[in-house]
Amino acid sequence: MIHPVKLSPNQPADRFYRGGPRISEFRSGGAHGSHVPEDWVASVTTLHGEESLGLSRLPTGELLRDQVRRHPEAWLGRAHVEAWGADTKLLTKLLDAGQRLPVHVHPDADFASRHLGVAHGKTEAWVFLRGGTVHLGWRFDIDEVELRRWVDDQDVDAMLAAMYAIEVSEGDAVLVPAGTPHAIGEGCFIVEVQEPEDLSILLEWVGFDIDGPSEGHLGIGFDTALRAVDLRGTSGEDLTTALVRRRAAADGAVLPPAANQFFRADRVSRGAHLPPGFGIVVVTGGTGEMRWSEGAMALVRGDTVVLPADAGEVEFGGEVSAIVCRPPVA
Repeated sequence: MIHPVKLSPNQPADRFYRGGPRISEFRSGGAHGSHVPEDWVASVTTLHGEESLGLSRLPTGELLRDQVRRHPEAWLGRAHVEAWGADTKLLTKLLDAGQRLPVHVHPDADFASRHLGVAHGKTEAWVFLRGGTVHLGWRFDIDEVELRRWVDDQDVDAMLAAMYAIEVSEGDAVLVPAGTPHAIGEGCFIVEVQEPEDLSILLEWVGFDIDGPSEGHLGIGFDTALRAVDLRGTSGEDLTTALVRRRAAADGAVLPPAANQFFRADRVSRGAHLPPGFGIVVVTGGTGEMRWSEGAMALVRGDTVVLPADAGEVEFGGEVSAIVCRPPVA
């Protein structure tokens, strides 16, 4: 039987945007530098173009990816494997924005398959541990010629003026469908759950540690890459109704319903039960424990744990609170 495993920080260095101190403080350790803004939790995904960077290791030193490939039913469950094989369908990160991230988009699965030869797009969602301002979606329809001019001229003021600026607080969640322009604001600290690919198309790069004209288009050129951008505008009410979910007092699902086809995220606390299945636990507060049929594990704020389906039903006790990220239902 495979048991739940507590994981060490997994923080790729030298990212092109700055991080802050919050991951190190939250995790009571790990890397702390100006360009270490992410912790890839229970990752079986590499950074774009890398062979192994981004992959999580178990305490034994073995890659989690390799364990899942060898024992897919034990990790993912029979129904999941029958539907998707050994694909976890999931990547979870901690992200601490030391500066506003650039305006960018992620391709959807169809675009990623046709132009990049990969299995997933990159729809993502953010659960906020510390709030701030995010930019999301177009306020009106955008002409593709105008968009290209903004990118070529790096007219960031025009881009941001065409987007919604949304204030978010701790516990709020935002869904970012593939193709939607977005930028996370400085000071935001989030649990990010997403499809398991590292695919970003930059619309903005001035002031960031990256050569945007050569690296911002995933190697396919901006003529092709910008076709991944959804140019449709929407009303503020429609956008917030579909993509923003304010924190609820009760445990349970934290993401807008449209996320369920891609991934799930639930807030849990004392007395919560999870059915068998693959999951990634981020302990957001308190102390307590997690129990399963053949064992238990003490939990404190900042812990991250990967749950195998083999563990069966899991129960949380004590004063712990956590976010649990899971694949879609098979």
